[in-house]
Amino acid sequence: MAHIEQSAVHNRLLRAMTVNDFGRLQPHLEPVDLQAGQTLTKPNARTEHFHFMETGVASITADGANGRVEVGIIGREGLVGATPVLLGSDRAPYDHFIQVPGAGLRIDAAVVSTAVDESPALRKLMLRYILTEMIQTRQTAFVNGSQEIEARLARWLLMCHDRVDGDELLLKHEFLSMMLGVRRAGVSMAMQQLEGTGCIRARRGRITVLDRKLLEEMADGSYGTPEAEYARLIEGA
Repeated sequence: MAHIEQSAVHNRLLRAMTVNDFGRLQPHLEPVDLQAGQTLTKPNARTEHFHFMETGVASITADGANGRVEVGIIGREGLVGATPVLLGSDRAPYDHFIQVPGAGLRIDAAVVSTAVDESPALRKLMLRYILTEMIQTRQTAFVNGSQEIEARLARWLLMCHDRVDGDELLLKHEFLSMMLGVRRAGVSMAMQQLEGTGCIRARRGRITVLDRKLLEEMADGSYGTPEAEYARLIEGA
């Protein structure tokens, strides 16, 4: 395994660990490339590995009679696959796959479980991280039930923007419609509305954030609560 220094990682959860807790995991961290569309955990399949996201974005999706809908996203702030295992199960009925390609640090689930059992500080941090996932999911449910599609799209673009370097997002309308749970025509109209304000520029398969502050205004209060809770719970902000 490559020797990975804590100061060199991009994952915010790893950086928030104590030196001793990072040391428990460090020998077992394996750098991996993460390709668009790659599945990290399958629905109802035993979770063998976790992935600390370094770059890129992973989607958590649920399937139903009307298709697939995104229920959460994970980037460099988090860890893919940990929630069911650290809460006493070994699987969840959701798909976790790579939405925006990047890189991660893979680790055996059993290694993290053992480390959590050995370290109260690490257990507290990981449980707080799980709480931030729950907050994001509940905020998504609230926003989807109370906001128009333009605000929902603006929030989703902001969440992706948080998790990538630079201002360009490589996203297709077909994918956006699946993630937001709406028809493609609805996404196209919402994209045109946002583009008309000057906060983004949309080209085929590529969205550029031009004015982040204005995009936040277009989110109409739907963005920011999970992000603030992550900063408070994980980074002590």
